[in-house]
Amino acid sequence: MSTTKTEKIERLAQLTAQHETTTGLSLWREAFRRLKSSKMAIVGAVIIAVFVVLAVIGPWVAPYSPTAQTWRDEVLINQGKFVGPRADNWLGLDHLGRDMFSRLLIGARQTLLVGVVSTLIGLTVGFLIGGFSGAAATLGGAAGKRVDSVIMRVTDMMLALPSLLLAVSVAAVLGQSLTTVMIAVGVVQVPIFARLLRGSMLAQGGTDYVLAARALGVRRKRIVVTQVLPNSLSPVIVQATLSLATAIIEAAALSYLGLGNPDPSVPEWGVMLSQAQRFFDNAPMMAVYPAVGIIITALGFTLLGEAMREALDPKLRG
Repeated sequence: MSTTKTEKIERLAQLTAQHETTTGLSLWREAFRRLKSSKMAIVGAVIIAVFVVLAVIGPWVAPYSPTAQTWRDEVLINQGKFVGPRADNWLGLDHLGRDMFSRLLIGARQTLLVGVVSTLIGLTVGFLIGGFSGAAATLGGAAGKRVDSVIMRVTDMMLALPSLLLAVSVAAVLGQSLTTVMIAVGVVQVPIFARLLRGSMLAQGGTDYVLAARALGVRRKRIVVTQVLPNSLSPVIVQATLSLATAIIEAAALSYLGLGNPDPSVPEWGVMLSQAQRFFDNAPMMAVYPAVGIIITALGFTLLGEAMREALDPKLRG
C-alpha cells in the first residue's frame, strides 16, 4: 500500500481535533474565513457552479436534440469529411451528424450524476464501515480493538490496489451499464472514507470532552453517537469534495474502456471521448471537447477540495 496515500488520509483525519484543541475556535467558521481569501477556492467554486448550472439547465437550453442525426448526410466518414464549427452548429457535428454543442451540454448532466451518485455510494458504505470500526477502536475495549484491526486490514488491502484497476475489476464482474460505473467508482471510494472517518474518530477519542464524559459515567454508545461521530465529520466532507473529481475522471475512464452505458446515443463525456477516438486523425476536436470538459470540471473540484484541506490544516498554509 502506498504510504503517502495512507499518511494523507490519517493527517486529514486528525485536523478537527488538533484545531479545536489548539485554537478553541469553530473549525468551519475559521476555515470559511480562510476560504473567502483563497484564490484557489474561488476559482474552484466558480468552475463547479458553472458546471452544475450547465448540467441542470442543459436539456432546456440545448439548441437541438442530442440524438437527432439531422445533418447525417453532410458527414462522410469513409471520405474523412467532417463538419467543424459553424453558425448553426457552434462546435460542429459528430460522426453521426449530431450537434456537438447540444451533446456536450446534456452530457454534463450525466457526468454530474455519475460523479455525485458514485461518491454518495462510497461515502455511505465507507461511513458505515469507518464509523463501526472507529467506535470499536475508540470505546470498544480490547475486543473492539481486535475488530477494528481486522476491518482496517481489509481496508488496507483495498487501498493497496490501484483505484482504476479495482474499478475495472468491479465493472467487469457486474457488466456494462451506467449503474455499474457508479457502483464500481463508489467501491473505490469506500476504503478512503472508511479509514478517514475511523482515523478522525480515534483523534476525537482522546480529546478532553470524551475523557470527561467517560469519567462522568456516560454510556459509551451515547458518547460515540452524540459526541465523537458528529465531531469527526469535517475531514470526511472535505474528502467528499476531492472524491468528486476522482469519481468523474474514473467514470470517464470506465466509459472510455467500454464499460459504461451500453447505449452510445446517450451523451456522456466519457462515452463521447470513446466514440471520438476512431476519428481523431480527421476530427480531433470531437475528442478535445469532452476531454476539456472532464479536465476543467475535475480541476474545479480538486481546487476547492485542496483549498478546504489547507484551510483546515495550518501546516499546509503558505
